[in-house]
Amino acid sequence: MACTPATKLHLIASPATPPSSKFPPPSRSPNCTGLFFCNQKKPDFKSISSRWPSKASLSSSCVTEEANVAEPEGINGAAQICCRMEDVGFIVPTDVQRQALGVLFSGCDCVLHAQTGSGKTLAYLLLIYSVINTQRSAVQALVVVPTRELGMQVTKVARVLAANPGEFQLQQKPCTVMALLDGGTLRRHKSWLKAEPPTLVVATMDSLCQMLERHIFKLDSLQVLVIDEVDFMINSSKQASSVRKLLTSFSSSNNRQTIFASASIPQHRRFLYDCIQQKWTKVDVVHVHVNPIEPMPSRLHHRFVTCGKNERHSTLLSLLQSDAPKSAIVFVGEQSEKSKKAGNAPPTTLLIDLLRSSYAGCCEILRLEEDMNFNLRAASLSEVRHGGGYLLVATDIAARGVDLPETTHIYNFELPKDAVHYLHRAGRTGRKPFSDSTCNVTCIITSQERFVLQKFENELMFTCEE
Repeated sequence: MACTPATKLHLIASPATPPSSKFPPPSRSPNCTGLFFCNQKKPDFKSISSRWPSKASLSSSCVTEEANVAEPEGINGAAQICCRMEDVGFIVPTDVQRQALGVLFSGCDCVLHAQTGSGKTLAYLLLIYSVINTQRSAVQALVVVPTRELGMQVTKVARVLAANPGEFQLQQKPCTVMALLDGGTLRRHKSWLKAEPPTLVVATMDSLCQMLERHIFKLDSLQVLVIDEVDFMINSSKQASSVRKLLTSFSSSNNRQTIFASASIPQHRRFLYDCIQQKWTKVDVVHVHVNPIEPMPSRLHHRFVTCGKNERHSTLLSLLQSDAPKSAIVFVGEQSEKSKKAGNAPPTTLLIDLLRSSYAGCCEILRLEEDMNFNLRAASLSEVRHGGGYLLVATDIAARGVDLPETTHIYNFELPKDAVHYLHRAGRTGRKPFSDSTCNVTCIITSQERFVLQKFENELMFTCEE
């Protein structure tokens, strides 16, 4: 492990390690959404607690050793956390959970920086459930997400945990979880907030700001603030100012524990410096960077196919016929404003029409893009998750946080605009941490685009085969 002592920013990093050999390869929990995996055999408390991480020694000098973390005390202690996970069926922690939970339970602000599908969501939810007091009628935890789809996913996991409080909370009120997401009924949420504030709120930025600016609820009792996909939120032209206002105006970093999470934090040392200088976090913020030398799962097989500019459609059809994927996502670029004004059909619509008329595969062909209304987007994801095989044609709205663990193939019909977008697109597959099966990421490029793909390879440290 290492850190940057000059700025008192602490970095926890280690190579990815497989689960302990004494645990057999885990099977999928019916309640699991790809965030955590479990074994069929139910362990005792000691066998779980012995596998939680120790806390990094926090000092202004370089972190070179680990020190034991005192277990959280009282009813919200480690025993409650372990029993909560047993009840839900979560047993074997992933690498980010092993490394982060000790730091989180110590009360430090934290930046969770780990591969897509590595278990960051469950890590911060476990912290939230360890510190909230359901006897208090106030919003005590807030998770902010960039899209409605990711918000629905986080809400689902939070409610699964809330529905299984374990023996330690049988005498307490249940934790209430509100999904304050774009496209929801704000009038209903307003009534709920005034009558009985929820303990945990999962929100998108626009809906949250409406409630805060109208003083419908305040964050005076906030204990934990999570910004998921923080690099996207901070750098988004639509959301950046609102996020910064939330971090500094609506609540103070001195009165809460702040957690940032993402698989991609470009220039992370500069970001950590900004966290302190802008007072988004306290000065002892800890950077938990899991496997920094391998930003993407090693079992992803990256390849590219070169074709002419007007041959992308036929090339994609040929790939689909030869690969015969059971579950795949085809990523296309966003429609330009010029194209919209000209009245042209979106690229996703054109591609879906072609696939439905020319592709003989058995997968159901679905669409997901930002310009679709929320009900259609929800319907597409519902069909993907509950159906059999699927072929999802999507823009980058599906690349951030959406958990579709059965996806085996990713096709970049058009190259993403940068390496960060490539990482998140590729991260929609290979989302089973303890699986050894190979997943494929294929780029369809012209000869002139080869240098762009090589740039991505250099930045993300992977090799793409022709």
